[in-house]
Amino acid sequence: MHIELLYHTPDPERAIATAARLCYAPVGAAELMETMSEERMHSVLSTIMRSGHFSTLEHASYTFAVEGVSRALTHQLVRHRLASFNQQSQRYVKYKDGLPVVTPPSVEGDAQAKEAFDQAIEAVIGAYQQLLEAGIPAEDARYLLPNAAETKIVITMNVRELLHFFNLRCCNRAQWEIRDMAWQMLELARPTAPFVFATAGAPCVSGPCPEGKMCCGNPYPRAEAPWN
Repeated sequence: MHIELLYHTPDPERAIATAARLCYAPVGAAELMETMSEERMHSVLSTIMRSGHFSTLEHASYTFAVEGVSRALTHQLVRHRLASFNQQSQRYVKYKDGLPVVTPPSVEGDAQAKEAFDQAIEAVIGAYQQLLEAGIPAEDARYLLPNAAETKIVITMNVRELLHFFNLRCCNRAQWEIRDMAWQMLELARPTAPFVFATAGAPCVSGPCPEGKMCCGNPYPRAEAPWN
C-alpha cells in the first residue's frame, strides 16, 4: 500500500476559522483570512470543535492518491458517499501479463492457505487471459477478477467527512486493510491541521467506545484535545 497526499486546501485551519468567523464579522472573508491572529483562529476552532457546529469544516478538503490496495477495500471505501473517487478501470486496463493482488496477512502466514490462495488466483488469471485472447471484451472478462485484485484510487474528502471516516475506519473493529489505510491518511493529514485533527481516529482516542458488547477491549491511547 502506498498513499500520497496530493493536495489540500492551503492553510486549512485558517480557512475553516474564516468561514466560521464570517457569520459574525462586519468585514469580508478575504480580510478575515489575512488579519485574524493565530490566537483568535484557535479560539474560533475551539468553539467549533466543542460545539459540534461542523459545517465550517466542509470548507477545507484533502485529496489522496492510493495505490496497492484491493478491490475489497475500495468496495468498502465508496460507501463513504460524501467523498469523490476516481478508480483505475478494469474495463480499460487489461492484465495480460498477470494481475497484482493483495494477500491478507492471515493467508500469508499460513502455508497451506497461501498455497490454496495462490492456486485460485492463478486459475482465475489464466481463465481471464484466455477470455481476452478469445476476443472477449475486457469489461466482460473482468467478471472473473477477484476482490484481491490490486487497484489505484484518488480520494477527495472535506475535513468533516475525513473526521467521520477516521472515526469509523481507524477503529480496531474495522477491516484490517481499510484500517491501515485510514491511519496512514490521518498521519499525512494531521501535520497540515494539527489543531483540528488532534483527537482524530477511532472513537476511543477522544472518548468512550460506542461499540458496547462489540468493543475490542484494546483501546488506543487517549489524546488530549487542545480545545478542552
